[in-house]
Amino acid sequence: MIRKIVTAVMAAVFLVGCTTVDPVTGEVSRNNTGTGAIIGAIGGAAAGTLAGGDDRRNALIGAGVGALAGAAIGNYMDRQYQNLRERLAGSGVGVTRVSQEQILLNFPADTTFDFDRDTVKGDFVATLRDVAAILREYDQTTVDVYGHADSVGAEAYNQDLSERRAMNVASVLAQGGVIRQRILVRGYGETRPIASNASDSGRARNRRVEVYISAFRG
Repeated sequence: MIRKIVTAVMAAVFLVGCTTVDPVTGEVSRNNTGTGAIIGAIGGAAAGTLAGGDDRRNALIGAGVGALAGAAIGNYMDRQYQNLRERLAGSGVGVTRVSQEQILLNFPADTTFDFDRDTVKGDFVATLRDVAAILREYDQTTVDVYGHADSVGAEAYNQDLSERRAMNVASVLAQGGVIRQRILVRGYGETRPIASNASDSGRARNRRVEVYISAFRG
């Protein structure tokens, strides 16, 4: 239980401070010194959640994020979905309308990262910044960033890689102006495949980072 809470909140507190951007290539990678700062901040957030508090909602309200209600939700998400589809056309990013209140972005790992690396490719940073620009415009949403891996290699390694990749994608979004209170990060490792790991094509589909954009309800 504690591990789930820790993984979910780790990027919401010191997300930007945990990564660095190469000034030449634009590549983003984790800063281990900043990561150490996360560990010290986890206890308070986890304790608040365990005590029954809704830390994320309170943080969003405290940051001035407005809540949506009623018929406004569908129209708001419709416009955001259309903007995302137009901006990301031809980028390799999948844009799916999950429900009236939620949009899913699928970043294939082979497009976003080099093999077995957690650093966002320099030429993909611009795509993530396009996403960040739209998220800034439609700021009455939460942003959940989930990392996934295939089943090749050790389970613990895949778990760690999925967390690092998700955190670095989230960091680019944060550096693009998405406030940290809106962002949660979690790695699922190899536990949530969307295709068979028995084939190269299936494993490629399973290596991904997903971003769920959800209406912040009143």
